[in-house]
Amino acid sequence: MVTYADAATLPLKNTGQIRLYDLEDFKAMKKAGQMTATCLDELASLVKPGATTQEIDDYVYDFAMRHGALPATLNYRGYTKSTCTSVNHVVCHGIPNDKALREGDIVNIDVTLIVDGWHGDSSRMYPVGRIKRAAERLIDVTHESLTRGIAAAKPGNTTGDIGAAIQEFVEAERCSVVRDFCGHGVGRLFHDTPNILHYGRPGDGVELKPGMIFTIEPMVNLGRPHVKVLADGWTAVTRDRSLSAQFEHTIGITPDGCEVFTYSPSGMDKPDF
Repeated sequence: MVTYADAATLPLKNTGQIRLYDLEDFKAMKKAGQMTATCLDELASLVKPGATTQEIDDYVYDFAMRHGALPATLNYRGYTKSTCTSVNHVVCHGIPNDKALREGDIVNIDVTLIVDGWHGDSSRMYPVGRIKRAAERLIDVTHESLTRGIAAAKPGNTTGDIGAAIQEFVEAERCSVVRDFCGHGVGRLFHDTPNILHYGRPGDGVELKPGMIFTIEPMVNLGRPHVKVLADGWTAVTRDRSLSAQFEHTIGITPDGCEVFTYSPSGMDKPDF
């Protein structure tokens, strides 16, 4: 049975209850989300042939320190980096390293900054130089699927409506939705209830109510949806080595729709080739 509760009355751990936040909480989440979005904006100039994902990670750490924030992934469950950088066929949780990016690569950069105890969680795709048309199309499809998922996020709808909107569009474009990972509740906790699947049937799942805060973060593959996690315990890759893309926003359900906390202040979260 799904239960909802005032966020202020629940302990800072995942209790299985869905937290309902108030207007002040939404303001705090927007502050965190906008800082994350600004960081992602600034990373665009770093993503070019010859750059390394470790340089990107160093920049995220320095940005957080300069702005009085903390990277949520740093030392989270043993993870030692400030961001996740997923290149080409890496689906998610790619670990930054010293390997140079090459012309034609695509990379997802996933940043979560903790600001005054609140988590702003977002990711975007970045082209490395000129990329192939198939990669452009995958990025466009993935971004549009997130847009459609956000449009379905309103009171009275369900988490299944979000998943169905994403899945129906992606599969009509002859791509596939990854099933192994999902969006999640977020706020003062990095990962909370409910899970947000990026596939499903309309009307299934949890009813959306004003005050809920969660991420929508579809991962879309050019090939089949199957993934595997490498021996490092983090890096997830497509089994068929096909390209994968992801976009992520953190949103809050309002009385008449939703508020997106992590939109770019300069519009840089949309694909632009």
